[in-house]
Amino acid sequence: MAIKLRSLVIASLVAACLPSAALADKVRIAFIDPLSGPFAPVGQGILNSWQMIADIANKEKWAGSHTFEVVGFDNKASPQESLSQLKSAIDQGYRYVTQGNGSAAAAALLDAVNKHNERNPGKEVVYINYAAVDPDLTNSKCSFWQFRIDANSDMKMEAMTTFMAKKPEIKKVYIIGQNYSFGHQVTRAAKDYLKRKRPDIQIVGDDLHPIGQVKDFSPYIAKIKASGADTVVTGNWGADLALLIKAAKDADLKADFYTYYGSTTGVPTAMGAAGADRVKYVGYWNVNNEGYVGKEIVENFKKKYNDDYYAMATYTGIAMLAKAFNETKATDPVKVAFAMEGMKVKSLNGEVEMRKADHQLQQPLYIATWVKVNGKDVKYDQENTGYGWRTDQKIDAFVAAQPTSCQMKRPAMQ
Repeated sequence: MAIKLRSLVIASLVAACLPSAALADKVRIAFIDPLSGPFAPVGQGILNSWQMIADIANKEKWAGSHTFEVVGFDNKASPQESLSQLKSAIDQGYRYVTQGNGSAAAAALLDAVNKHNERNPGKEVVYINYAAVDPDLTNSKCSFWQFRIDANSDMKMEAMTTFMAKKPEIKKVYIIGQNYSFGHQVTRAAKDYLKRKRPDIQIVGDDLHPIGQVKDFSPYIAKIKASGADTVVTGNWGADLALLIKAAKDADLKADFYTYYGSTTGVPTAMGAAGADRVKYVGYWNVNNEGYVGKEIVENFKKKYNDDYYAMATYTGIAMLAKAFNETKATDPVKVAFAMEGMKVKSLNGEVEMRKADHQLQQPLYIATWVKVNGKDVKYDQENTGYGWRTDQKIDAFVAAQPTSCQMKRPAMQ
């Protein structure tokens, strides 16, 4: 009995002397995005993407003994509901949250995370912004607690308009978008950047519509047709883009579409053959990339979910967190946040860097066009349409980089 007791005491002392890093943590990430309503298909697909990358990271031990779990919280695309879900997640002990569908929801979450962390030292929360691209979020509203792993809308517009500037056939542009912060930023940037690069191009229309409420875009398409536009620029996403493209197809609008989110759920089906050679997108990745990097993930995702993996930011986000856990030998959000500043990782689009000044990821961008699968430069289709995205150009990170007005306030190092 005495020997057994002595063994237990020794084991306890050894355990007490071990650094906390030796203990394996399950890091739970709260995914706060629409899982019901018109944007639910996008939200569910991206939740599946986070979960699949987390599973890969766990199996391959990206973070050593630490593991990831991503759980969905339905914010119904509402800023108010986002705050309720954030509170619920924090009450359940989540220290990491991610969100991306909607910059209005992102701004609400960011403000709430800032306030929570200020009032609750020792219980800080880190916010991984994977797709809310309003530039203000890493400029006037920048925060130590937020890391944006998507390119912001100005970065994408810089890349898009650099590409457009080399197209002499573009003469008349119509801009249409959703009436909230991101839509306004797209409109502003499109006008400013085209004026700088191609002052001869006419802006023949500029419309903003209610987000997630328009069921029939035919009146907007009629205006675009009447304007004589040869090109449409839009930041629409989800159902708002799918329905816009469908209305354009139904009206036989011949204009080219330059989009941010042409590759997102529902849009490929809406386009079908009618969008071939006419719809483009700017984004941080294309499955039909120069080396088909990431094809195993794409194929396994298709098998598991009968869906397409396109939210490559999920790979970048898990890779960065894993590297931070390994470097700090901890999962504490404050230590992890400091470790992620200036961090470089190899993602599926090449080397990316989390800029320390504003926590805006710097990464290559792609311009791609919707075309028929040919087995050569377009092997993978989307939504079983027989059409996929051909890479037109991969743009180096420095080309799309933008200055920042961020005045970062950092907590004391722990």
